[in-house]
Amino acid sequence: MKASDQTCTVTVDRITDLSPTVREFTLRPDGGAVAHAHAHAPGSHLGVEVPVGERRTLSRCYSLVGLPGDGVWRIAVKHLPDGRGGSRAMWRLEEGARLQVRVPASHFELDHRATEVLLLAAGIGVTPLVGMAQALAARAAVRGDMKVRMVQVARSEEELVFSDVLSEALGDRLRTVATGAGQALDIEAEIAALGPQAQLYVCGPATLMARVRGAWAAAGRPAVQLRFETFGTSGAHAAQAFTVKLPRHGLTLDVPADSTLLDALERAGVEVLADCRRGECGLCVVDVLAVESGTIDHRDVFLSATQRAVGQQLCACVSRMSGRAACIVLDSSYRPDATA
Repeated sequence: MKASDQTCTVTVDRITDLSPTVREFTLRPDGGAVAHAHAHAPGSHLGVEVPVGERRTLSRCYSLVGLPGDGVWRIAVKHLPDGRGGSRAMWRLEEGARLQVRVPASHFELDHRATEVLLLAAGIGVTPLVGMAQALAARAAVRGDMKVRMVQVARSEEELVFSDVLSEALGDRLRTVATGAGQALDIEAEIAALGPQAQLYVCGPATLMARVRGAWAAAGRPAVQLRFETFGTSGAHAAQAFTVKLPRHGLTLDVPADSTLLDALERAGVEVLADCRRGECGLCVVDVLAVESGTIDHRDVFLSATQRAVGQQLCACVSRMSGRAACIVLDSSYRPDATA
């Protein structure tokens, strides 16, 4: 069960390699869904059913790149050889392929009242911020009190994808940082340069998020002025297969290393409310009844450090188990015996 079940079919119109590790996919929606391609807000994501076999798909979410206007959706996928399989499957697609997608949704909305904004992107985290940068630059062009700048971080110059588009929108208000070339991101200095009412939008790996959230709090900044989206974390341990038991449903499931717990639950017909599929929104949180063996590898940014330490809940979309013959007992929020 998903927060939004409206789906449509798209055709892969064009595939473009932006760097050795990042590939852009231009998707053209069928028929009536074209209206959604003209309407999505900056920061929106697209749910994609990625084919990994004749009868199996993986549900993945990818941020839409840029502002709408030409009747297509653009997403960019970083190839992760050691990931959960979604990027490898996307990179196997060819132009002309047909995919099922869920229409755009957003948990990373731009506050149109802000008068000063810093955008901070790391790696593939740049994707949702491209449209934000374009929208804010257009707003600043007609508002004298609007300030916007952006810092884009990547390992190398060639991995600074979309920097040309961002430079066109922002000019010298864009700063790029290539860490492999000895350049460094000083998060504390970037925050200190902001006015007291400024907002910070950040997207990148969970390790970056932890640094930014810590620096933001240490600077005494209001939490509401920090807005973020993450592409998750590889976790404390390498992904491995594990077992999940669901007494309420009378089920014992094997979760493969290349599958999320949420995917396994949905394949077994266990309904779990879900949306972001990146461990951010918290809709897919399930209760932990027992850990029979192994340890929980929390990979979300929704639960607090205290909640993770207690271990009574986990986010089914990203969290998994690690350890020899790992097994966990869960109770989903869905009640098959509930009456209306």
